[in-house]
Amino acid sequence: MKFTVSAEIPATNENIYNAWLDSKQHSEMTNAPAVASSEIGAFFTAHDDYACGKNIELVPYSKIVQSWRTTEFSELEEDSIIEIILEDKGNHTLLTLTHSNLPPHGTYEQGWKDFYFTPMKQYFSSKKR
Repeated sequence: MKFTVSAEIPATNENIYNAWLDSKQHSEMTNAPAVASSEIGAFFTAHDDYACGKNIELVPYSKIVQSWRTTEFSELEEDSIIEIILEDKGNHTLLTLTHSNLPPHGTYEQGWKDFYFTPMKQYFSSKKR
């Protein structure tokens, strides 16, 4: 299973990239505890250990690829993959996230919107004040 979602975030692609890969900022922008790293191969957790994975590919300010699994995955299920593309659009960034290799259960598409895009828009909007 695979899907793609996108949102315009009121921040530079550099700010979003750095926040995604920084524990403190990732926690703040999602309103949930996270441990992140900007190193390829590094392990991360998000949303209070609900999700975890590793950094697979990092292209500064434009692309993040991570393995991703949640507590809903069984031990027999492979990690899914998220690919985040950040496109600079002047005073905002188009964030396009493709989530692939998903198990047949779960409704993750709405989760990205509710638990990432919405709080990220609020977080970056408040930082501009």
